[in-house]
Amino acid sequence: MEFVQDYALFLAKGLTILLIALAVLGAVASLSQRGRDRGDEQLTVKHLNQRYRNMERVLRLRVLGWRALRRHGKEYKRQRKAAAKGLHEEKGRIFVMRFQGDIRGTRVDSLREEVSAILTLARPGVDRAVVCLESGGGLVPPYGLAAAQLARLRDAGLDLTVAIDRVAASGGYLMAAVAHRITAAPFAVVGSIGVVAQIPNIHRLLKRHDVDIELLTAGQHKRTLTILGKNTPEGRAKFQQELEETHDLFKAYLQRYRPQLDLDTLATGEHWYGEQALELQLVDELRTSDDLLMALTREHEVYEVSFSRRQPLGRRIGIAFEQALENLLQR
Repeated sequence: MEFVQDYALFLAKGLTILLIALAVLGAVASLSQRGRDRGDEQLTVKHLNQRYRNMERVLRLRVLGWRALRRHGKEYKRQRKAAAKGLHEEKGRIFVMRFQGDIRGTRVDSLREEVSAILTLARPGVDRAVVCLESGGGLVPPYGLAAAQLARLRDAGLDLTVAIDRVAASGGYLMAAVAHRITAAPFAVVGSIGVVAQIPNIHRLLKRHDVDIELLTAGQHKRTLTILGKNTPEGRAKFQQELEETHDLFKAYLQRYRPQLDLDTLATGEHWYGEQALELQLVDELRTSDDLLMALTREHEVYEVSFSRRQPLGRRIGIAFEQALENLLQR
């Protein structure tokens, strides 16, 4: 038993030293990069029609040869000229964004810039937006902000579609629910309408080694649960109350955008696969994002918009460490 206790203490010390080392390394790297990385931003726009066109040309060349490619090229130019003389512009443009979520919702900073860029050009009631979303959720404030960014598109008069290929759960589904229409792959994970918090507590370990923790607060509920100190029934009750209040806000937000949902049945924290989600009206159509975008390029000009900001080295190290820890905890 003594060996187990000593090993646990050694492991805790080792993890603490590792975290401190990473923090120091990140701080030093951040200071060294601060002036160099400031203002290093880039907005990228890809014309997806041309991307699919290039794919077709390569395949047509390899399969059918040069002559068939030239004939097809002439026909394609003729069709483009005819379309230019018609009402092509009135069909509207499609603006595409991709959101790859993590626990901290770090992608939201890029999302807000992409939305702002689109709104400088998009025409209300004419142009549309598509978000290819993949996220298992995370912290409430960043995912609430991400959902609010998508709401900006709706409020500006753009038709909004969210496409889910793998997962849109918890905060990810909070974002998806803002859309006028949600598409999902048949086995995409959807739902998890609930709130969870998990806090380790090592008070008993510290007590066994004669380590005292002094926790001073001003305000009755300034601190409810703690990692190092002794938790009280009153603190647990208050923390649970806060979780329930957050869950109520989650449900109210969903009800605003998808009033057809039976939240008494669905807001249990469970998740469903795409085909089940369609029956429960969590999604509106079974379809992959690839199929959706290819279909849209046949009648519209489709542009993928992405914003990137070069992060300082320390920040990149921190994000990589957090993602590795997140993957470890999810196993």
